[in-house]
Amino acid sequence: MVLIGFSTGAVARGDFEPALALLGATSMTAVELSALRFGELPGLISALPHLDLRQYSYVSIHAPSSFPEANEENVVGLLESVAANQPIILHPDAIFDFGIWQGLGSRVAIENMDRRKEVGRSAEELSYFFEKLPEARLCLDLAHAHQVDRTMTEAYRILKTFGDRVCQLHVSELDSTGHHHPLSFGTMRAFAEIASMIPPEAAIILESLNPLSGANPQSQINWIEQEARRACVSLGRSDRSSEFAAVTAPFGLMNRAVTA
Repeated sequence: MVLIGFSTGAVARGDFEPALALLGATSMTAVELSALRFGELPGLISALPHLDLRQYSYVSIHAPSSFPEANEENVVGLLESVAANQPIILHPDAIFDFGIWQGLGSRVAIENMDRRKEVGRSAEELSYFFEKLPEARLCLDLAHAHQVDRTMTEAYRILKTFGDRVCQLHVSELDSTGHHHPLSFGTMRAFAEIASMIPPEAAIILESLNPLSGANPQSQINWIEQEARRACVSLGRSDRSSEFAAVTAPFGLMNRAVTA
């Protein structure tokens, strides 16, 4: 079974409940519950025990990407209630005191950053954070890695060094200003270059922003399913990609994804 799904923040920005309602009508097997903004975290943590997540074999929580240093202990305190099998996706530049985060152990999954940030963009920069948090895992954001290095060499180097830590992928198109978009064939081709290096058990979480937000729910559901198939094609997760093969064959993506 392919572990694939969406970040709730990509489906419905800042509101996990309507996002989960849409995703519940799809075939998604994974979900990331997003609290990307500090103010969203208390509500999400409070709702967690009451959410019906039985559809998903993989669930992660995205911690806030920024907050005042004075709130760090409060953030970690809230995240301590997250289940042990639910990774907590953490931006490295959100950390002030490593000691506060060490208690979360392997629940923490450091995410590599895009070129707007000053840390966490390369294998060398990530190594500092894994030295400080040796139990932490890695959320490999392929769009961030692609923006940092269009040849995907840096993604290769990150996987070569930290591939055994990868528990989750972030997948989307990313423009030069750091905004997420649905996948293009060019980006799919780039991701296919390093697909064979990615642990097959790593969950695929799409961050492609829903272009049909507010439209007919069935139209949104259809788009979610289509975008998931495109990600599967790019990453060689063939048990979901066969029906899409005819569309991508002219681009050579199926062969590259499987044999890369």
